[in-house]
Amino acid sequence: MGCWRIALLCLWAVSGLTLELTAATALAQKPEQIAPAVLSSSGNSSLPNAPASQDGDDAAVTVMGTPRRIVLDEWSIVRSPAHLRKQDLKWLLPLTAATAVSFATDEKTQSEVVSRNPSFNQASVNASDALVGGLIAAPVMLFGAGSMRHSEHAREAGILGGEAMVDAYVAGALIKIVTFRQRPDSGNSEGSFFRTTNGVDSSFVSQHSLVAWSSASAIAAAYPNPWVDAGLYTAATGVSLTRVMGRQHFPTDVLLGSSVGWLIGHYVYRAHHSGGLSRRDQRYLRAVSSLIH
Repeated sequence: MGCWRIALLCLWAVSGLTLELTAATALAQKPEQIAPAVLSSSGNSSLPNAPASQDGDDAAVTVMGTPRRIVLDEWSIVRSPAHLRKQDLKWLLPLTAATAVSFATDEKTQSEVVSRNPSFNQASVNASDALVGGLIAAPVMLFGAGSMRHSEHAREAGILGGEAMVDAYVAGALIKIVTFRQRPDSGNSEGSFFRTTNGVDSSFVSQHSLVAWSSASAIAAAYPNPWVDAGLYTAATGVSLTRVMGRQHFPTDVLLGSSVGWLIGHYVYRAHHSGGLSRRDQRYLRAVSSLIH
């Protein structure tokens, strides 16, 4: 029963994050900030519209304001699951089914499917560390490039990407402290909960997956492009898979870690971004729009 309670708790949190994201649609950006043609071509119709910054209209995203935003983010994450709605079942039920199947096969996957070859496992761990390192470095590089080139969009994307990773790390640490799940290399790969074998560094959920997917989704939200999405999400998927192949996590750990990380990244960017484009770019887009119309 303990496993199912943990699964339901995490699904509750995931569902709340999605609700926060969709509820923000009511705070859509002012259309005059960006040319309508660009809005229609660069936006992702399968996702809610980006909300205005929580810090006020056109408020600049700064490094100094990050601690305050992180507190607001964590508060939103904690309180949001209480607002589930009936329409959330259309995605919650499939995720619940996937989680149920994953939980039912966690032990079998790690004991019978994943290789126990130490060299293979260590190579997988090294690969996951390298991939997540790249995704951690990406926001830092964006911030640096944006600062040097005076690109507000790149600088903001870097700040919010870093913020999303901090939010994801904090959320993951709290879940780990509550669940105390054994790692696959502990015991008989049973993945029992509420065991202190690994201390606070427990298996559930995958911190690597949380951080990787939060960074990838925040940057993807800032740069809506199929090739950017493909590169970022391929790297994030690689992190999740190699954590399982390295016998560091069970499939359920990375499934929910990836889901929560993705939601946190999108939530942070859509809740706080100030429009993304520099004033020079906005003037250019308005000029292009006036020529088109």
